[in-house]
Amino acid sequence: MINIPKGTKDVLPSESDRWHYIEDKLRRTASLYNAREIRTPVFEHTELFVRSIGDGTDVVSKEMYTFEDKGGRSITLKPEGTAPVARSFVENSLDAMSLPLKMYYITPCFRYERPQAGRLREFHQFGVEIYGATSPYLDLDCISFAYDALVGLGMKNIVLHLNSIGCPTCRKRYIEALKAYFEPMLGEMCGTCKERFERNPLRLLDCKSPVCKSVASGAPKIADYLCDDCRAHHDKLTSLLTSRDIPFVRDDNIVRGLDYYTGTVFEFVTEELGAQGTVCGGGRYDNLIAEVGGKPTGCVGFAIGLERILMLMEKQGIDFGEERPCVYVMSQSPAQADECIKTVARLRAAGVSADTEMTGRSLKAQFKYADKIKAEYGVVIGESEMESKQIKIKNLSDGTEEECALGDLAARMKEKKNG
Repeated sequence: MINIPKGTKDVLPSESDRWHYIEDKLRRTASLYNAREIRTPVFEHTELFVRSIGDGTDVVSKEMYTFEDKGGRSITLKPEGTAPVARSFVENSLDAMSLPLKMYYITPCFRYERPQAGRLREFHQFGVEIYGATSPYLDLDCISFAYDALVGLGMKNIVLHLNSIGCPTCRKRYIEALKAYFEPMLGEMCGTCKERFERNPLRLLDCKSPVCKSVASGAPKIADYLCDDCRAHHDKLTSLLTSRDIPFVRDDNIVRGLDYYTGTVFEFVTEELGAQGTVCGGGRYDNLIAEVGGKPTGCVGFAIGLERILMLMEKQGIDFGEERPCVYVMSQSPAQADECIKTVARLRAAGVSADTEMTGRSLKAQFKYADKIKAEYGVVIGESEMESKQIKIKNLSDGTEEECALGDLAARMKEKKNG
């Protein structure tokens, strides 16, 4: 037997309705925010991610699935969705469209990580990218979008953590202060943090090691190093969030893990999923478009991990509104099979989900199967029903029945479905 690769997961027929429910809800929120879908390839030239994410990040240095294709080109399965959208924005001259431009995607991503609950090597993201301005009002719209998406899914006990990591100018001064603080204590810290000290010092703030967290607790705060423009932007955003009634906490340790972030960064966090508590993360990346070859463009966005959302919804007992067949049409004997097929075709043409027996089961076995697939109604067609053209519609939940002309069944079930 050939097994599934480590760190991947099949979405089985018994689970797919839940994925559809989540995706439909997210698409509905996107429509409310005037965002349109963009779809990018599952792989890109490796250079795109090295330039945009940063070769000093864990994603690029340790986690990317990179290979050489038959043409000798270095190709990478996308580890996140923002950089491919930025590439598409530049390549397809989307700046010629009316700005701000709001786009969303639902996509698989790939990172070579240690598989655990809520963290797979193939995972799925719902992401939003808003291009066209540096105003804090766009930050508000982006965070509101994420907040409404999560609330729309029924999420409870999720807290917005907010920070600013400044522009390149003020962040440079801050990184110098961070290195001066951490250097004397570097010997106490984990091996990963020792690497980050040289490559990406901001990431020293969000290490999960208890020892490293203890050391980081006394580190300088970015808020003390923000320039006047970055401070004014952040203060305006917090004021707007308060007026929008979106609760938040200031979190100096939110830095995000990718080099393209600048200014506003945020995460929606839950304590109900253990170490994998971040269900949504995002922020500003105003230098990204220029980095991939376009004109400087203000950008802000976020991504939601669908596997973690699914875990949290199940943990919180949220109703997924799972769909089930409306009508199961049963034949009393094989002689009525053709009529059952015709009846099902009429039901489907009327927009009513329906199915029928096709394996030769007994009537008793057909009722058991209807129960297994959780059909709402059952209809039996036998010799007497063929002669009288009258059938009984049985509610399979409470056992009640009503009579109906066979030719009127589709219209009657459509009324029930819509009524």
